Amino acid sequence: MLLTIALAALASSNALHAALIDVLVASEGVINHHPVLGALLFVVFAAVSAMFAFVSVAVFLPVAVFAWGEPLSIVLLWFGWILGGACSYGVGRYLGRAVVRWLTAEGLLHRLERHVGPHSAFGLILIFQLALPSEIPGYVLGLVRYSFPKYLLALGLVELLYTVAVVHLGASFIERRAGVVLGVGIVLVLFSVTAFYVLRKKLS
Repeated sequence: MLLTIALAALASSNALHAALIDVLVASEGVINHHPVLGALLFVVFAAVSAMFAFVSVAVFLPVAVFAWGEPLSIVLLWFGWILGGACSYGVGRYLGRAVVRWLTAEGLLHRLERHVGPHSAFGLILIFQLALPSEIPGYVLGLVRYSFPKYLLALGLVELLYTVAVVHLGASFIERRAGVVLGVGIVLVLFSVTAFYVLRKKLS
């Protein structure tokens, strides 16, 4: 939410927005000279951001939208997030509990394990994916050995929703539609809070 407010403020400032556009134009030139490498690096960074809470792809999203437009940015970001989710699932399933404890909150992990298992309903997994930060479900579901194809399906559906929203947010920022930026940010926050409340009720 704070990031959304900051973006809306930047979009409203003539000087700051103009300076950022200059940076985006320069970045677009670099990407045009290295199109494949640029796309690959963006996908990899998106994957890493889906695995670790302290990494965010939001910083590079305006660059991607400015250089590639919304449709291709959606595809690249979505694929990167799917790749990151698949990797986090693999870490949880094959590298053991100690690694997962280091990567996530141990107390939260114990609580989630009591309610989520290999035979959990797909609807619960969807809500689970919607309600929690993207780096958590993959580790937990890998650890409890939930079906990988079902996990990928839930991940793909949820991340597609968030991908379209955040890419549209980035495009609105570039076009200086501060009201849209703020509106999309508020909707995303409310959606996540609602999903968390529903998950909490189901697990209580």
